[in-house]
Amino acid sequence: MSDQSRPVSQRLYDSAPSSRQTVKFLTAVTVGATLLILSGLTLTGTVIALILATPVLVLFSPILVPAGFVIFLVVAGFVFSGGCGVAALSALTWIYNYVTGKCPPGAEKLDYARMRIADKARDMTERAREYGNFVQHKAQEATQRA
Repeated sequence: MSDQSRPVSQRLYDSAPSSRQTVKFLTAVTVGATLLILSGLTLTGTVIALILATPVLVLFSPILVPAGFVIFLVVAGFVFSGGCGVAALSALTWIYNYVTGKCPPGAEKLDYARMRIADKARDMTERAREYGNFVQHKAQEATQRA
C-alpha cells in the first residue's frame, strides 16, 4: 500500500511518537528546566552574598589573607607528608615482596640492571688489574735501564 493511498490522519498517526517517548521527553524537559532555574537562583544568591560580604572581607583582609595563606600551607604540608608516607609504605612493601621472592612489578628490570652493573664492575676490575700490571712492567723496565 503506497503512502498516497492512505488518509492523512493515518500517516500522521504512524509518524507520531509513542507515549513512552513523550513521557521521556516531558520528564527531561521538566528536570532540565528545574535545574536551570536552580542554577540561576544559586548564581543570584552567590552574587548577592558576595556584594554583601565585600565590605567585611575588605575590613578583615589584613587578618584573613595571612590566615588563609597559613591554612593553605598547613594543608599542603599535611597532604605532602601523607603522600610521602604512602610512597614510603609502598616502597617498603615492594622491597618486602622482592626480598621474599614474590617478584613484584619491575623486579626483572632491577635484576637485569644489577647484573649489568656487576658485569661492568668485573670488567673495570679486570682492566684496572691489567693497567696496573702494565704500569708495573713499565716501571721495572725503567729501573732496569737506569
